[in-house]
Amino acid sequence: MSLSRRQVAVAAAAVPLAFAATGTAHAGARRTPILYIAGDSTAAQKYKDAAPETGWGMAIPFFLQSSRLAVSNHAVNGRSSKSFVDEGRLKGILSAIRPGDFLLVQFAHNDEKAEDPTRYTEPWTTYQQYLRMYLDGARARGARPVLATSVERRRFDAAGKALPTHGEYPAAMRALAAEERVPLLDVQALSLALWQRLGVEETKKYFNWTATEQDNTHFNPPGAIEVARLVARELLRTRVLGPRDVRRLDGRIPESWITWPEAAA
Repeated sequence: MSLSRRQVAVAAAAVPLAFAATGTAHAGARRTPILYIAGDSTAAQKYKDAAPETGWGMAIPFFLQSSRLAVSNHAVNGRSSKSFVDEGRLKGILSAIRPGDFLLVQFAHNDEKAEDPTRYTEPWTTYQQYLRMYLDGARARGARPVLATSVERRRFDAAGKALPTHGEYPAAMRALAAEERVPLLDVQALSLALWQRLGVEETKKYFNWTATEQDNTHFNPPGAIEVARLVARELLRTRVLGPRDVRRLDGRIPESWITWPEAAA
């Protein structure tokens, strides 16, 4: 998670108010729920050597009330629902997650890679099986799981129609969400519609297109901000979060708020 200087200042200013309201800190004080993110490079924290590449998980805190919900972004480049589990990353989240927290799960980009057995899952069998591990693990700890279909890549046909790229994976996740009665954020459908509205040329301003790279999968700051906005709207629409938890849904988020640390801690 990346915090702007403004957010750090706001958080610091809030500390004396908390003590003033209670007189003293105590063990029974209300704990701020945490939104954990499990996902791939489209959501992940990026570092200075990757700038301007930006994961939408870096921007989602700007749309949430920090006093009501914290964000812990565990998304990592190149991971699938399978490899994230096999590497022990889900286990790490489940060791920390607590009742009242949320686990937001977005995978498919790397599950699709049939040539790589360490990552590949089949949409209607192993993909759903691995996703159930996230759902069951969160529920067993009193946390609320949330599924998010994968954000779409930038791909258009010759007529300028935005094309879906995730095959059966979004449908498999939608079916699993319905079966398990889990909130579904349909980021795939919403992002595809957004890219269609923006069009072939305008979408280049949202992806990681630079003088040396034409990346149609990962985002720059404007793209990450807009995808995070879609996620926040879906969290509100599905009633995972309430109106008091979400802010700035239609407001402008300055690109300068996005920061890239030197390296992972």
